[in-house]
Amino acid sequence: MAEKVVAAVRTGPERTEFREFDMPDIPDDGALLKIEVAGICGTDVKFYSKPPIDDPVIMGHENIGIIAKAGKTFQKRRGLKEGDRVFAEHYVGCYNCEHCHRGDYRLCLATDWRKNPDGIRFGYTPMTRAPHLWGGFAQYMYLPWNSVLHSLPDGLSPELAGVVTPMANGIQWALFDCGVGYQTKLLVQGPGQQGLSQVVTGKQAGAELIIVTGTSKDAKRLEVAKKLGADFTINVEEEDPVERIAEITGGEGVDVALDCTAGAGTAPLLLGLEALKRKGGTLLVQQEVAEFPNFPLAKLCNKYVTVKCARGHNYQSCEQALQQLNSDRFPLDLITTHRFGLEQTHDAIKAVGGSGDAIHVSLMPWL
Repeated sequence: MAEKVVAAVRTGPERTEFREFDMPDIPDDGALLKIEVAGICGTDVKFYSKPPIDDPVIMGHENIGIIAKAGKTFQKRRGLKEGDRVFAEHYVGCYNCEHCHRGDYRLCLATDWRKNPDGIRFGYTPMTRAPHLWGGFAQYMYLPWNSVLHSLPDGLSPELAGVVTPMANGIQWALFDCGVGYQTKLLVQGPGQQGLSQVVTGKQAGAELIIVTGTSKDAKRLEVAKKLGADFTINVEEEDPVERIAEITGGEGVDVALDCTAGAGTAPLLLGLEALKRKGGTLLVQQEVAEFPNFPLAKLCNKYVTVKCARGHNYQSCEQALQQLNSDRFPLDLITTHRFGLEQTHDAIKAVGGSGDAIHVSLMPWL
């Protein structure tokens, strides 16, 4: 009898079914990843509640695991062997377009599942496409030849390594995209796993001042933000954040405002713009707001604000994130708060958007 792989399949809004698949045949240039940890983020919560496609999907795009099977060509090309522990980025580029050639595989059409029906991205590609195992909410995940893989540093636990995606986003957005560095005054809106990663990045880069905003639901997360390096935290439901930021900065405002609220609407964008009192500040936004017809464009222009759009991470930010996670400078274990087995997939996803106690949730298929 053929060996089977169990996977949690999203079959509809907030509906998970557990299905068995045949263990796939591995081509000479491919491999099979035994999943140890699949991190869960806000995007998973959103797409679990409102699936962007009707097809069934094995979710899970923050994946740490061990190379269980690998073809000889795969091992030779990648410098990896069976038994190696790796982080698999969720992008699967073509490596032939202009974006891939300059290292921006995250912009490649081959991994853009929204616009390209044939695009492949771990955690987003329908399981109806052979060999089916395209997400980390499963015992194993298939790795085609063009997977982007990172070897884990010695001593880094799989669970802490599972934070690499939000940490890489923190490095990408704050350090690379917005130029956070020595003497930067930084506003981080939202103390979830993304926001806390921005705090760590800002502190590591030498930011002079770090302010983190949240709500009453985020009380515990705001406490963690302080332990990770935030100088001030603001509960926007208890005090006026604009007045408080002005008070903290002596009316000067911040240099960089990062929106990590994941779906809080237009309020964070307006607050970020208002908090940038100085001319020449930088505002980073995510794509949660589909339309904003009354956006105060005149204020944006008068303050000479640079707008950056959050767009995942690159190879360098992932490598630096792994090194950051493997250092002892910050108590990063405070971020890894919850762990679930595969049969608890529904509960694991709901925990991320629940009471506010959860920060980074680890789904461990073999737990």
